[in-house]
Amino acid sequence: MQSILVTGGAGFLGSHLCDRLLEAGHDVLCVDNFFTGSKQNIRHLLSNPHFELMRHDVTFPLYVEVARIYNLACPASPIHYQHDPVQTTKTSVHGAINMLGLAKRVKARILQASTSEVYGDPEMHPQTEDYWGRVNPIGPRSCYDEGKRCAETLFFDYHRQHRLEVKVARIFNTYGPRMHPNDGRVVSNFIVQALRGQDLTIYGDGQQTRSFCYVDDLIGGLLKLMDTPADFAGPVNIGNPCEFTMLQLAELVLKLVGGKSKLAFAPLPQDDPRQRRPDISVAQDMLQWQPRVSLEDGLQETIAYFRATLAA
Repeated sequence: MQSILVTGGAGFLGSHLCDRLLEAGHDVLCVDNFFTGSKQNIRHLLSNPHFELMRHDVTFPLYVEVARIYNLACPASPIHYQHDPVQTTKTSVHGAINMLGLAKRVKARILQASTSEVYGDPEMHPQTEDYWGRVNPIGPRSCYDEGKRCAETLFFDYHRQHRLEVKVARIFNTYGPRMHPNDGRVVSNFIVQALRGQDLTIYGDGQQTRSFCYVDDLIGGLLKLMDTPADFAGPVNIGNPCEFTMLQLAELVLKLVGGKSKLAFAPLPQDDPRQRRPDISVAQDMLQWQPRVSLEDGLQETIAYFRATLAA
């Protein structure tokens, strides 16, 4: 048993991570300021004696005693991270500084939930970890893209300068139960619109691609990364290499949900990546990990969750 801190632990990914850590027998301290996280996501854990919830903003220092830290705190959908872009950058940068400082003080191993957005609108396809990216540093998505890039810089500087045990995961599009229904990401958008009988909004011509990883697979990758040897820091792409156009995703959602929804086209947002697919060779080699859940199976679970949520 270890004492483990999960920042952003009441969020979509964080709450699933808390579940898995508790199932493995650990003590879990969940920290969240509830900007995008929800108490509903972790309500089922509140009676567990090995689970503790703390309302805290990671842009301020935190003084606790833990053996491991998963730093997941940051709004991850464009609607949420563009709502207060200055705070988004602070969460990524100040949050990383504060959590790294904590890890250094208590000699904890720490994992950073980075993102495929560090690659920007990539010229390399699929994206490998040694690709430096193509990011607009002054655009509307920069608060998130550049905030996460700076956080990676801090993690590797602490690793080199202070010999801190760090792990950096670059997370590609993840979906599943507990996504926020209004987070603006394409999977939740399509499912919620279809369940409400609304037309599905396709931005651009629908030929831009994404690779979708089911949340259970993603959490398994994070756990395996945290357990790699001390001298391995990453970064590691964690995602599903199966690539789909937005039109293909929309058609699959319509098939699974049913109803009479149609497709409605809208202008493509600024700096929206045209292609996104991870090369997961490093994850396969170093973690012995690869995703197992198909898009159709994962969507069925996600649709069932949203159907129950919207009916409540």
